[in-house]
Amino acid sequence: MSSLSLSDDVRDRVEAFISSRQQKRLCSSYHVARETVDLARRIVSQKRWSSACELLETLSTVGRWVSSAIPSETAAGNVMRRVRKIVRDEVAECSSDGKQQNPDDLHWMLTVQGAGGDLTVAYPTLRGAIIESIHELMEEIEISGHNIAMQALEHIHSNEVVMTCGHSRTVEAFLKEAARKRKFHVIVAESAPSYQGQRMAKSLAEAGVETTLITDSAVFAMMSRVNKVIIGTHTVMADGGLKALNGAHGLALAAHHHSVPVIVCAALFKLSPQFHSAYDEDTFNKVVSPHDVLPFAEGGVLSDVEIHNPVFDYVPPDLVTLFIFNTGGNAPSYVYRLLSELYHPDDQEL
Repeated sequence: MSSLSLSDDVRDRVEAFISSRQQKRLCSSYHVARETVDLARRIVSQKRWSSACELLETLSTVGRWVSSAIPSETAAGNVMRRVRKIVRDEVAECSSDGKQQNPDDLHWMLTVQGAGGDLTVAYPTLRGAIIESIHELMEEIEISGHNIAMQALEHIHSNEVVMTCGHSRTVEAFLKEAARKRKFHVIVAESAPSYQGQRMAKSLAEAGVETTLITDSAVFAMMSRVNKVIIGTHTVMADGGLKALNGAHGLALAAHHHSVPVIVCAALFKLSPQFHSAYDEDTFNKVVSPHDVLPFAEGGVLSDVEIHNPVFDYVPPDLVTLFIFNTGGNAPSYVYRLLSELYHPDDQEL
């Protein structure tokens, strides 16, 4: 990072951002996404750059710096790619000023929209246009949870039985919004060893939602009574698969066996252009202390045994029925279309 001509304020902000995430003061993908957008805004507004090419290089380098420091957190890289797409779109818009912008003009569509403008040209209005678009991205992230919750009545009906696992703020808001006008029953798997499901069940019960907390081993037995499964996720992969809380894969398999639809609530900043691959498992998953699985005092009787406690599960796309994004509902097969709209092909790898 020494080669980057960043201001001291921006450099300190990047280091503070990484430190906060590593020390778990930024504990959710939402806060990571908001902080990344604010970081990108500071880079655009405070760093000296004469062309979009220089700005894109800086954003790419900072994005790689953040992604390498917190490899399991994909929201930061996703948002940085969104900002790079904004820069390219604004360059195309600036380059089209003064030219014919008739959507029916095939020549204009091919030359201006297809080429995306000249990234090496200094446009006087580019900085202001990019900052304005970044503010719009920030607003989209801030109201993403609300927009997802507003769709709850379309998917949850009276007297239904809904199952979920763990604790997701998005799913929690989704269920509470539906409970304002509908009466239904929620079954929550406790998601050992983190037991985040207990927190979810308590919050729903305090909000007046009929809630039952079950152990993870009872998921398959209870699934025959369930109408739909609604879960959150940490990341939506490029193939429509999920990087979700540990236990989500087993829940989805039980739902698939009983032909129960699986609905995933996720904001668009969780949509990643990356795929899950076996050789990249170290950056895909995160392994925490095995003490919650097997206390140290009980491990003395075992020899030559390795205990792993992964945080995430990979859920294949064929186990997911529907995604509810802040822009609406989409099938897993439509994810590729959203990726082409949100990210530029040259930004797949930062």
